[in-house]
Amino acid sequence: MKNYANPSFADRNKSAAEAKKKLLEKFKNAPKPDEAQLAARRAEREAADKAREARRIERERVKAEEKARKEAELAEKAAAALAAEKAAADALVAEEAAKKAARDERYAARKARKR
Repeated sequence: MKNYANPSFADRNKSAAEAKKKLLEKFKNAPKPDEAQLAARRAEREAADKAREARRIERERVKAEEKARKEAELAEKAAAALAAEKAAADALVAEEAAKKAARDERYAARKARKR
């Protein structure tokens, strides 16, 4: 009586070879797909690929538009900040000029009193 609980290496090797042979025969005997089926599958795959590519292009276009819009907003904010900074600097210069004019006027008045 054989010991099926512990088959030998040769038994395991033989059963594996038989299983491979049966599987190969199964695939050899399987019906081959006809050209119409293959063409239909190929057409479906190509249509799916084209649709996927169109979606990818649309996503990239939307991303580019969003990026351009954000860059335009940032440039607009930077320009507004620069204009505000320039206006503040001009106001400071004008204030300093007014202070200097008042100081010069006081100095001239003091000189005129001393004479």
